[in-house]
Amino acid sequence: MKAVTSRMTRALNHGAWVETCDNSGAKIIKIMTVNRHKTVKGRVPQAAVADLVMASVKSGRPDMRKQVVYAVIVRAKKEWRRKDGTRISFEDNAAVVVKDKDGNPKGTIIKGPIAKEVADRWPLLSKNASIIV
Repeated sequence: MKAVTSRMTRALNHGAWVETCDNSGAKIIKIMTVNRHKTVKGRVPQAAVADLVMASVKSGRPDMRKQVVYAVIVRAKKEWRRKDGTRISFEDNAAVVVKDKDGNPKGTIIKGPIAKEVADRWPLLSKNASIIV
């Protein structure tokens, strides 16, 4: 996994309900933990764009519901600053369900735009993306 070039603003709390933007069968997931995220003792981990999270499926196909899955955050409402000075934010928070920690997507289509930081860190996701911002 490649490092992200900009300092990402951590916008999604532990326990946040996030919509998915792929055709994996899950519609809404709940963030349980953020993988590879270190904090001080007692602080709740938060997720930013391009972070790998573990989540439980809250709504979707009956065979997907109540399962624990890995997901990558691809869009966030909270704006963040890139190295060139531009500020980026999206209309909604969205995630993509992946099969494993390597970032192999479970679905075949990603609906809507994804951030450039996601495409840099997870190249397998950028192949399925329609728009990269």
